[in-house]
Amino acid sequence: MSANFNNSAWFYDRLSRLVFGRAIVNAQVYLLQYIPKNANILIVGGGTGWILDEITKLQPLGLNITYVEVSVKMTAVSKKRNIGHNRVVFINEAIENVNLRPGFDIVVTPFLFDNFREQTLQKVFINIHALLKPGGLWLNCNFQLSGKWWQRILLKAMFLFFRIVCKIEGSKLPDIERLFGVYGYNTIVQQAFFGDFIISKVFTKQYT
Repeated sequence: MSANFNNSAWFYDRLSRLVFGRAIVNAQVYLLQYIPKNANILIVGGGTGWILDEITKLQPLGLNITYVEVSVKMTAVSKKRNIGHNRVVFINEAIENVNLRPGFDIVVTPFLFDNFREQTLQKVFINIHALLKPGGLWLNCNFQLSGKWWQRILLKAMFLFFRIVCKIEGSKLPDIERLFGVYGYNTIVQQAFFGDFIISKVFTKQYT
């Protein structure tokens, strides 16, 4: 059974701010400075779409954005966001089921991979990897365990909650760093948030 974030669309942003303050927002906004002008962008799992508002603040025109979100209700909310004079194509589907033309300059995956078991994770990662052009940038946020006792407790509670409410597959943090390494990505910059529990990284895809 695939995850269903329709159940959380109405409270998702408020809940994240209640638990994390602005850390979830700041971790994603930090990455947006690395989007070049006139870029062709793929956003996967953008949720309620507030990230579109933030992108528009920085670049109100010239961007081509493909916005892939599996939740019908979250996609509906996303369509109401301010996109300025940028072009946005909304696709309401799981990324592994979408047939897109390769050659994106930028890929954005905000807290996407924590939802999947290893088998699905590999499929999703390979699909996105094939869509990013060589030399392109992959902007990724996810949770990490840095050794602080409270991180494991909070992480366990988060997985339990979203498995019950949204039927996510995941029950532990995936080894996403290993996949980026296997497929030859280099880390350009990184920044930690919320007591090192959240990590934002910019990866570049090597030329082959």
